[in-house]
Amino acid sequence: MKNIIEVRDVRTLFDNRVVHDGINISVPKGSIYGLLGPSGCGKTTLLREMVMLQKIDSGDIEILGHKLSNIGYDNSMELRKKWGVLFQSGALFSSLNIRDNIALPLIEYSDLSKEMINEIVAFKISIVGLKASDATLYPSQISGGMKKKAALARSLAMDPKLLFLDEPTSGLDPISAREFDALILKLRELLDLTIVMVSHDLKSIYDTVDKVAILDNKKVVYEGNLDNIFSIENEFIKTFFHGNQKYMTQQNTSYAKEKRSYE
Repeated sequence: MKNIIEVRDVRTLFDNRVVHDGINISVPKGSIYGLLGPSGCGKTTLLREMVMLQKIDSGDIEILGHKLSNIGYDNSMELRKKWGVLFQSGALFSSLNIRDNIALPLIEYSDLSKEMINEIVAFKISIVGLKASDATLYPSQISGGMKKKAALARSLAMDPKLLFLDEPTSGLDPISAREFDALILKLRELLDLTIVMVSHDLKSIYDTVDKVAILDNKKVVYEGNLDNIFSIENEFIKTFFHGNQKYMTQQNTSYAKEKRSYE
């Protein structure tokens, strides 16, 4: 299975503080890939580096065949059109309604007609589970779950094949969080997406993720599927996973879903 993202020997510094010290990960095409680790370990920083919002100090990141360390302006702009990003807060523009928030990337980065843009926006609203009547509402008028869905629809506006999610279920009640997980799985299959997700939501991780990278102490301490996680001696893994081992075992035996192999 071809890898859509390769991170090799990435080193990141904030002033004199080392955040990443030789990070290596591989994200297979078509997978849902989880970035996990304790607070402050650099998960979101790595996500920001992947989407070119932050530079690395050394090493390289290759996405869709492009090495980010030497990419030119024109290629970087074209590459940005091939992925979508869902920020933790949704990052919707408060002055725009849902329709206009979703339409914004299409207006800025395409030469499509207004009629075509309206059709695309209506489709994106539909596939994330919002109603057509929601299009005229503003962020201040909708629930947290609806904001997440609207932001997700905007991230899908340009028909990307790669999707970055930063804590997608953060702030959602348990029912809304599980609905969002199901939506992510459905969209992965429907749109043939590769998804990179930062999360602390154990249920979401266990229900959606195919492969994880666990960052701790400036390194990747584990990369692989969750089946082998208990073989790793690490304080974060012990605290986060071992404390929920009974729950995870129950999930393994009772949660039946088809999952492709990305080993």
